[in-house]
Amino acid sequence: MDRDTRSQAAQWHHQGTPAVVVEVLRVQGSAPRPAGTRMVVSADQALGTIGGGHLEWHALSTARHRLQRATTEPRTEHHALGPSLGQCCGGTVDLRYHVLDEATLRLWPPTQPLFHLQLFGAGHVGRAIVTLLRTLDVTVDWIDERESEFPPLSSPSGGSDEAIRRICVDAVESEVRHAPPHAAYLVLTHQHDLDMRITEAILRRGDFGFVGLIGSKTKRQRFIQHFERRGVAPQAIARLTCPIGIEGIWAKQPEVIAVAAVAQLLQRWQE
Repeated sequence: MDRDTRSQAAQWHHQGTPAVVVEVLRVQGSAPRPAGTRMVVSADQALGTIGGGHLEWHALSTARHRLQRATTEPRTEHHALGPSLGQCCGGTVDLRYHVLDEATLRLWPPTQPLFHLQLFGAGHVGRAIVTLLRTLDVTVDWIDERESEFPPLSSPSGGSDEAIRRICVDAVESEVRHAPPHAAYLVLTHQHDLDMRITEAILRRGDFGFVGLIGSKTKRQRFIQHFERRGVAPQAIARLTCPIGIEGIWAKQPEVIAVAAVAQLLQRWQE
């Protein structure tokens, strides 16, 4: 993640690890990564990526050469990806090389999250979704009334990253009011009546960016009938997504459902 790249770069600097920041300064046409992307290179490691391929190989080599020579002056290079590097993208990229220091870190803006998600449910699917979300620049409130269902913090899906906040409360539906405007919501708890209460709270709030409910088309219809009887606004009900996940993926394993659901969220925030 770009967020992790910046965080680890700061750690390197504070530990005194000599490194060079390679920044994509500007792009024209087709390129592997957009302007603002950064990679950090030490003598034997690299954080992040500027897109791979020959461009990145060249950047790694140049950065390490600068480290060997203790070069501190910034440098900018212009690359035509096709003619000079043999890449198929066809665009041009300007790279800028900086020494990793306090000034460089100050000019490196924190990455803005793609979206904020309230994830209700710490069962198998919830854990699988969190495992994927930890690799993305997102913020997550992971909510369940059962403390025992959250995995240990040391596990891959434990949510130890500060961007994933684990919340254990009795009235989980009350957490809906704490989400920021236009947040995403995924509802996949262990009880249908709890799913119903949470989903109704989201629909009544109305300012959601996305609301997904795990289940079948039959479950969707039953919930819609209940919401209609309860006087929930029709325009809000119409925006309920159930089942969750992009179309064409029908397997039911938790890990597969998680991939389809996260892909759907990414589609929504790249429209």
